[in-house]
Amino acid sequence: MKLRLLAVGTRMPDWVTRGVEEYRKRLPRDFSLAIEEIAPGTRGRNADTERARELEAQRLQARLKGGERLVALEVGGQAWSTERLAREAEGWRLDGRDVVLLVGGPDGLAPSLSASAEQHWSLSPLTLPHPLVRILLAEQLYRAWTLMIGHPYHR
Repeated sequence: MKLRLLAVGTRMPDWVTRGVEEYRKRLPRDFSLAIEEIAPGTRGRNADTERARELEAQRLQARLKGGERLVALEVGGQAWSTERLAREAEGWRLDGRDVVLLVGGPDGLAPSLSASAEQHWSLSPLTLPHPLVRILLAEQLYRAWTLMIGHPYHR
């Protein structure tokens, strides 16, 4: 099983890239995490926010291969403990499909794309900056994997 994070937002600061890479390199090949950046829709004082979200949804959907499990990361999603994430990830592995984690832009995912997700996961009820989400997600996936294999990292 492979994990792909499709995230709206480009040109992350170097500290984000280094942080994400620290955890990505620790993951095994059969639980690898790839990150694909999606250009955000135009926003500004007079921009149409819904149009921007729909454009982002189109760009995200264009990257989907079909047959993948879609997991939307959204504030309104279900909060999972690390242990719950490990159980979910084990279920993903048993399912046999690759997993795509979707992160929308500043206004979230378009409703049409959110509705197509099989699961809705919230990292926190807090509003998190998108760069931090990438690091947090990579670390939690690594932590879940260590729980799955009985590695002492989680202690």
